Amino acid sequence: MPSRSRPAFETEPTRGAAACEVGAQVRALRLAAGVSAGKVAAASGISASMLSRIERGLVSPSVDTLYRIARGLNVPISRFFGDQPGRTDFSHVPAGRGVQVDRVGAVANYRYELIGHILSGNLFVEPYFVTLLPGAEPYVTFQHPGHKFLYLLSGEVSYRYGTKVVQLRVGDSLLFDATALHGIEAVEVQPVSYLSVVFTLRG
Repeated sequence: MPSRSRPAFETEPTRGAAACEVGAQVRALRLAAGVSAGKVAAASGISASMLSRIERGLVSPSVDTLYRIARGLNVPISRFFGDQPGRTDFSHVPAGRGVQVDRVGAVANYRYELIGHILSGNLFVEPYFVTLLPGAEPYVTFQHPGHKFLYLLSGEVSYRYGTKVVQLRVGDSLLFDATALHGIEAVEVQPVSYLSVVFTLRG
């Protein structure tokens, strides 16, 4: 009696190192995206049980199946390979140990201290601790790609975003599309420091 052939996306069930690593990465990316296994399976055109077996390293998926899963997760297929667990996706910066940087277009007496970084993925995340040094002047023409999150740590300022002006006090925050003109219009109470996180897509 002829043997039944296995589907193209499945090899002999085994817990090989490669299958386990790829499966673990598929699961990590799915959890990071906050998407259920059922939704990813449906978007990928495979069964939920097959996705579960792949995530557990029980089968080695074909390249075609990985392409389907990559589309379902909206990530490049390369994210499933390489030394993903060893990538620098975790950043710990002790207090006072950030890197002082000269950003393109930086304004005089605005000190930027980079306090973290993300190297992998499709998103650049740049968190800065910003301090206005003595002599810093208001500046309302910052403009760049991406989105910005700002959290005031000390002082009080008037902050302009396009045609809007808001008063920021300690503990206040802003989140906005950074392609519009923005910046500090007036310093009301000194010293001023704030957390600024810029998010931009690669490419």
